[in-house]
Amino acid sequence: YGRGGYTMVDLVEDQFARAAHDDRVKAVILKVNSPGGEVLASDDIYTIVQKFQKTTSKPVIADMGSLAASGGYYVSAPCQWIVANELTITGSIGVIMHGYNFRGLLDKVGVRPEVFKSGRFKDMLSPDKRPEDITPEEREIVQSMVNETFDKFKSIVSEGRAGAAQKNKGDGKSLADNWEQYADGRILSGKEALRLGFVDELGNFDVAVTRARKLANITDANLVQYQQPFDLGDLFNIFGKSEASTIKIDLGIDTPKLKLGHLYFICPTVLPR
Repeated sequence: YGRGGYTMVDLVEDQFARAAHDDRVKAVILKVNSPGGEVLASDDIYTIVQKFQKTTSKPVIADMGSLAASGGYYVSAPCQWIVANELTITGSIGVIMHGYNFRGLLDKVGVRPEVFKSGRFKDMLSPDKRPEDITPEEREIVQSMVNETFDKFKSIVSEGRAGAAQKNKGDGKSLADNWEQYADGRILSGKEALRLGFVDELGNFDVAVTRARKLANITDANLVQYQQPFDLGDLFNIFGKSEASTIKIDLGIDTPKLKLGHLYFICPTVLPR
């Protein structure tokens, strides 16, 4: 969340709205460098991209960075063309619901939770339940939610890649017949993703630009980058901000903060251990 509850989804939506209403914009390059995130946010961005292409007929080209996995691939799937570096980490098609159970620790220190609930499933996913108190029905409900979301993910991939292949008229890649065997949460290199039809082309940002010009049927164009405007209030927030000293271990990536009870499209290589 940003200023005033302004989310990444809001930012992406505003940028695509500007591109849609500007007749001078002939194509959009969506730079993706993400391990994923919450299911709803990923699906919202997917819908924005899909609607933009349908209503404007302007192609969207996904330019994958070093990491475009799970939810990062989810938002790339509707794009008419996907470019990845051969060393890009992508794939990780799957869903995860993550949580911790610290009841054993509570028992050791003599803390016992008191629970009053209106229904037998109201405390599902509670982190202070004993493992033996988690019923088979609860596990079945949660797994059913995960499976339902996973089926949606696979349909997004299948429909997105099929639609792209139809628009590209054989220029791009189509999904391999056995692609679902690789939709088991495993990560893929860009090179392997190309072989399986998850991406259309290997290359860098310049390759994505060249492809955008070709799809838009133009020989030359200026590149315009949309950015979130700086607000004077942000400056005051910087000066007025006071934080306690913390120690941060830099792993080279931003580890996502998972919330209890949320479904996620997250690359397993960035999950906290």
